Amino acid sequence: MFTRHYISALVLGTVLSGCASHANTAPATPGATAAAKSTAENATVTVKPNPAELADFNAWKTGFRAKALTKGIKAAVFDRAFDGVTLSQQVIKLDGSQAEFTRQIWDYLDTATSSTRVSTGREKAQALASTLKAIEARYQVDAKVILSVWGMETNYGSYRGNTSTIAGLATLAFEGRRRDFAEQQLLAALQILQSGDITPERMKGSWAGAMGHTQFMPTSYLEYAQDFTGDGKRDIWSDDPTDALASTAAYLKRFGWQHNAPWGVEVSLPKGFDYANADQNNRQPVSTWRAQGVTTITGQPLPDFGDAAILVPAGAHGPTFAIFNNFRVIRRYNNATSYAMAVGHLADKIAGGGEFVAKWPRAERALSRNEKIELQRQLTARGFDTQGADGVIGPNTISAIRGYQQSRNQVADGYASASLLEQLR
Repeated sequence: MFTRHYISALVLGTVLSGCASHANTAPATPGATAAAKSTAENATVTVKPNPAELADFNAWKTGFRAKALTKGIKAAVFDRAFDGVTLSQQVIKLDGSQAEFTRQIWDYLDTATSSTRVSTGREKAQALASTLKAIEARYQVDAKVILSVWGMETNYGSYRGNTSTIAGLATLAFEGRRRDFAEQQLLAALQILQSGDITPERMKGSWAGAMGHTQFMPTSYLEYAQDFTGDGKRDIWSDDPTDALASTAAYLKRFGWQHNAPWGVEVSLPKGFDYANADQNNRQPVSTWRAQGVTTITGQPLPDFGDAAILVPAGAHGPTFAIFNNFRVIRRYNNATSYAMAVGHLADKIAGGGEFVAKWPRAERALSRNEKIELQRQLTARGFDTQGADGVIGPNTISAIRGYQQSRNQVADGYASASLLEQLR
C-alpha cells in the first residue's frame, strides 16, 4: 500500500481509485466504505471496447511487455498474468467519475464508526486475540488501531475487491491519465507474481490496484508486506487476515507509530483563541497549548504525548482536538483528515470509548463542488483572493475565509460552510 513521497503510493492509489483507504478512497469521500466500494465495482457496464480501442490496447500491451522484460519480468510470468486481460470499461468509468457532493465530516464518521462496525471490531478482537497480541508485541502498534484500519479498508475483510489487479492497472496505464503511476504499480504487481506469493487468478482487489484485507498497493506490498504466519508467502489475500494485519502494523511502525499513545484528544479552547493557530502543520509543545489555556474537554490538563496541533474539522462550532504524532502516521496510510479521524475514533470505540462530547453543527449542509467554486469566486471578488477557483478548500481558501471573517468581526475559523456562502451572495 505505500511508498513515500508527499502522498504515499498507497494514498495515491486511494486518490486514483474509489475504494477504501490509501489505495482506495474516492477523492471526495476518503475512506469509502466497503459497501460503497462493492456497489461501485459491481455496477454493470454494458459498453464494450470497440475494435479500434482493443487494437490500441493490444499495441500498448505489446510495448509494455517489452518494457517489463527489460525490468526483469520473465516472459512466461508476463504472458500468464495477461492471459485473457482486456480493456475494462468499468475501470475507465470509475476512474473518470467525480462526486459532485461530499459528505460532512460527522456524516462520514457516523458511517465509519457505526455501532455495527464497532461491534464487529470487538468480535474480531476476541476471535483473533492471540494473533493480535503477537502482532502488537512484535511491531509495537496498538491492536485496536490495526483492527480499525482493517474495518475501514474492507469492513474486516468482508469486501476486499473483485477486480483483477493486472486488468485494472493495465486499463489505467493504457488510459494514460496517470500512466506513470499505473505502470509503476503494474510492474510491481508482476514482481509479486514472479516471487510466487500469489497467482494471477487470486490477485484481486479494488479497481485501482489496492489489494487484500487492508488494501496495499503493489509497490507498498513489495516494501512492507509481512509473512507473519511463517508459511513462506506474504499472503494478504487469504481468508486468514494474519499476514495483512501484520503488514499494516509494519507499515505504521515504519512511519513512527508511538505505542500506547493516542491519535488525539478532544479539547476545549479558551475564549478568544486565535483560530489561525488551528492548523495541522502548526505543531507546538503541549506546554505552549497549556499556556494558552487549552485543556481537555473535561477541563483537565492537556496530556503530553509530544508536539501537538489543534484540529477544528467543523470550524468553531464543532468538536476540537489536539492531535499528536499518531494522527500524522495514520495520514501516511491515507492522506485524508476524515480518514485519520475515523481510524482513531473507531479504534477508541472498539476499545470501549464513547462519542465526542461536543456536538457537531449538524444543521450545516455540505457544499457541492460548484458551490465551493462559487464561494472562492465570491471571496476573490471581495478582495480576499483564493488564488483560483477549483472547488478545493485548501490553505489559500481557508486564509481568504479568515480574512473575510475578520473583516466582519466574526470568529476567524476559516471554515467553508453553506451559511458563509449565503452571507457572500
